[in-house]
Amino acid sequence: MAFSIRGVTKRVKAFAVPRVECRDCGALRQLAIRFADRRVSYTKSFQRYALELSKYMTIKDVARHLRVSWDVIKEIQKGDLQRRFGKPKLKHLRQIAIDEISTSKGHVYLTIVLDLESGAVVHVGRGKGGDALEDFWIRLRRSRAQIQAVATDMSPAYIDAVSTHLPNATLVFDRFHVIKLYNDKLSELRRALYHQLKDTTQKNVLKGVRWLLLKRPEHLDPTRNEPQRLEEALRLNEPLATAYYLKEELNEIWEQDDEESAQALLMEGLYQFLCQPSGVRYLPWSSGMRPSKRIAKWFKACFQWRIGLVHFFDASWIAM
Repeated sequence: MAFSIRGVTKRVKAFAVPRVECRDCGALRQLAIRFADRRVSYTKSFQRYALELSKYMTIKDVARHLRVSWDVIKEIQKGDLQRRFGKPKLKHLRQIAIDEISTSKGHVYLTIVLDLESGAVVHVGRGKGGDALEDFWIRLRRSRAQIQAVATDMSPAYIDAVSTHLPNATLVFDRFHVIKLYNDKLSELRRALYHQLKDTTQKNVLKGVRWLLLKRPEHLDPTRNEPQRLEEALRLNEPLATAYYLKEELNEIWEQDDEESAQALLMEGLYQFLCQPSGVRYLPWSSGMRPSKRIAKWFKACFQWRIGLVHFFDASWIAM
């Protein structure tokens, strides 16, 4: 059958697929055909052509070019991804990272496991926390993979899961997650201090430095007076200034040349701000505000898991 659409000749070949019947049980079965998958309206050669075009064109453009619907091309792409990455092999895994992402405007969470050497996603679990990794641990045991190290955030659920299932692996807290977590606590502190202030001028100064507090000093824009604005806000509020300088000291850990220097710097800072009674009045959580207590709790967690912070310098983690 052949017909023309807008000057393009489209050919359709129709034939009956043979069926066979079992003489013993009477079951009917359709014979497999080599040139097409079951329950699809296109051949394997058409599928390969569509995938090749998809390397250079959008789904909409490929569908328009091949005179098929957008859904057909999307179905072809999804099937290809499922065949190639649906069940990745785990036996060669050595270094992995565990993280969570949110979808559907933050209401649905997925837990992702990443192969740090190849960059491939090897597991996607629904939800967050240790429960989302149960299927992955089962597959990992069956593969007999020798995991050397695991990168994750400081979530107790992930820490417990890794400690239980991979007790011999090196646990690493990467810089991004550690600083992000502290920045969240710093923003909470700024917000609480803002609501406590009575002076309108001081409130305006504090309100305009939210993003400046999260920037590194070298990234402040002098043309917009960002260094001066941040300095003024820190001068007017001692608890906020202390928390900000703690963040900068924390960043210095990853600027050290080796693990020994990083651990010495971390221990010095933790001892100075957590253990010395003479320094209590300078702590941002000494005022008793709830967000400040969260910062204190965060630093105590750093002390508990301090080894995970400095394992970043292990030579085997070049892949990170």
